[in-house]
This record gives sequence, C-alpha cells and structure tokens, in this order.
Amino acid sequence: MPYNSINTNVGAMAAIATFNAINAEMAEVQMRITTGKKVNSVKDNPAIWAIAQNQRAEIKGLDSVIGSLQRGMSVVDTALNAAENVSDLLNQMKELAVSAADYPASDPARTAINENYLALRKQIDIAVQNAGFGGLNLLAGGGSTDQVRALANTNATSTIDVAHIDLSTGGSLMSALPPDLLGSFSPTTVSDITSVTTNVNNAISRLGTGSKALESHLKFVNKQQDALEAGVGNLVDADLAKESARWQALQVRQQLAIMAMRIANQQPSYLLQLFQ
Repeated sequence: MPYNSINTNVGAMAAIATFNAINAEMAEVQMRITTGKKVNSVKDNPAIWAIAQNQRAEIKGLDSVIGSLQRGMSVVDTALNAAENVSDLLNQMKELAVSAADYPASDPARTAINENYLALRKQIDIAVQNAGFGGLNLLAGGGSTDQVRALANTNATSTIDVAHIDLSTGGSLMSALPPDLLGSFSPTTVSDITSVTTNVNNAISRLGTGSKALESHLKFVNKQQDALEAGVGNLVDADLAKESARWQALQVRQQLAIMAMRIANQQPSYLLQLFQ
C-alpha cells in the first residue's frame, strides 16, 4: 500500500477505527451508569445472565411463599384471638359454677347465675363463628375441616400445616361442658368445666405452636430472599465508582482519537507542497 497517497489514508482509517471502538465502549459504560448493572442482557455475559435469571425466578417464587405464609399467619392469629377469648369465657363459667354450688336449685340466685352461665356459653359459639379469615375458620364446628397449609418452598413440595380445632359448644372438646347450672348441676360440674378448660387450653397451645412455626419460617424465607437478591446484585450490579473513573478516561481517549483523525485528515494536504 502506498505510504503517500491521497486515495488511501491509512492513518485516518486507523484513527476512525479507534474512535469507533472508544464510542462503543463509552456506550457500554453509559448503559452501566444508567441502569446500575454491568450485565443488562444476555449479550453482555451469557453465563452470568443465565445464573442471575434463574435466581430471579427463585426470588419471585419466594414472593409467593411469603404471601402464603402471611395468609396462614392471618388465619391462625385470628383463630388464636377467638380461642383465647373462649378460654377466658370458660374461666368465668367455672367461677359461676363454683358460685352456684352455694345455692339450692330453687334459689333465685342460682337462676340468675345460670342465666349468666348460659350467656357465656352462647358467647363461646359467637366467638368461634367469627374466628374466620379469608374464608377459613380453624375453630368452626358443624363438620368444618378448614386448615392452614402454607407453602414452605418454591417447589410447592413442602408445607407448614395448622390443623382445625372445633371449639364450638357442640364439638368433642366441649362435650363435657354442662348445658346449664340447674337440673344438670352436680358436684362434678365444676370438675367437668375444669377438664374442658384444660383440653381447650392444650388445643389452643397447638394453635400457638403453629403460629410460631409460620412466623419463624417467614423470617427465614425473608432472609433467604435477601441473600438471593444480594447474590444476584454481586453478579450483575455495576461498580459505579469504577465506571465513573472509566468514563473519565474514555472521554480523554475520545478527545485524543478526534485529534488523531484531524492529523490524519491533514496528512494528504501536505503532499501539495511537493508540487509547488
């Protein structure tokens, strides 16, 4: 190739190639600064992109797990509030049964105590009927089998279960509860109420255990999701301090490339002096 040619300017060609390469690199850096990511598409780094994308799918799956656990906690916590109220009502009913033992069946005081007892018994069923959340009621009677089955992993192969407990006055746990404090009242009535209260409290403790399990696993899943997001960030996030320094350096190189093109473009004009 001729060194002194007005048809082929090798220096200008090299300068343009360098200028284009610098512009392409600046576009890459600008994209990183704009998005905050060093891997924006599969073209940037296919292997890293695939790993990050798979982890993003796992993170999205954990969103569903968290939602399931939170719904389960809401159902169980609503049931717990009603169950604790039932336990308090049973304590009051025991107190009334002990008081009724002081009066004969025909005494008006016994009748008044019995009316209070029946009102508390009715309140138990009201509390149980209103213990539902999102269409699920863990305490309802009448053959209800509602239970909590909250997702525990993104494969939907594991769940945290909280079983149904019938706390209605017609349920098995309440079968020994005296219907009233009049004709059916006997020396064993107080001990029957005590036995029912014990059974109910044990059942409520199982609800509490289920609530604790849901809460504990929710904390774990939140931490797991945070760790995955941090891991994805380590793979694809750009170091903006580094990119800023790189941007400054590219700007200097761009200016030098422009100067090189000017020099190369002026080179053929010097040949005119040979013909003067």
